Amino acid sequence: MGLTELTTHPERIPFLLLVLMIAFAFHEFAHAFTADRFGDPTPRSMGRVTLNPRVHLDFFGTLLIFLVGFGWAKPVLVNPNHFRKPRLMNLIVSVAGPLANLVLVALGVLILYALQAAGAFTSMSHGVLVAVSLFFMLHIGLNLILFLFNLLPLPPLDGYRILESLLPEGLRIRLAGVSQWLGLIFLLFVFVPTLSNATLGRLFSLQTPILEAIDHGMSLLFGFSFDWSQLSFPS
Repeated sequence: MGLTELTTHPERIPFLLLVLMIAFAFHEFAHAFTADRFGDPTPRSMGRVTLNPRVHLDFFGTLLIFLVGFGWAKPVLVNPNHFRKPRLMNLIVSVAGPLANLVLVALGVLILYALQAAGAFTSMSHGVLVAVSLFFMLHIGLNLILFLFNLLPLPPLDGYRILESLLPEGLRIRLAGVSQWLGLIFLLFVFVPTLSNATLGRLFSLQTPILEAIDHGMSLLFGFSFDWSQLSFPS
């Protein structure tokens, strides 16, 4: 969602900001909480073991989300030397952030199913229905994007830290030697449309099968399929 779309639909701005605060806060909290539980005092000493969005949001990174559709939160600093099993625990800490976004997706779908089960959609006014629809579709879409995007094995994303934790020592040293070039590739993927469409476009196409899998799981849990057509959006 770029500047043009937000200019056309300014009513979406507060919903997007709310969704960003939730998504970024849970993502960074997951990193901080997991590292803290594994014995690293660094995140707690920096006040990051909290769900308070103000602690995790980066002003410039958040602003870019609205301008170009790409941004970031403040990264959580972690010192794996404090971990009893540094490689394994650092891997888990790295996975925790993207996994938190996937959990938020599942929670959003769960709430939609619960609302339908309670018959809430039939009693909502049109304005409330539009607001609920807009919030949950932004919530689900953005968290799916954050889940997939952060798994890219490029610095400074979580996928790079995951790859570092999985590689043997020799390959990790070689990877560190070319990390600056991988960072350049990351920037090209984000800001060059042709490369972005060929890479990120294909990656983000996985949103549909992931959401379908979650939706199917919820339908088994509730005993019915959610009627997505009942959601309503501003024209």
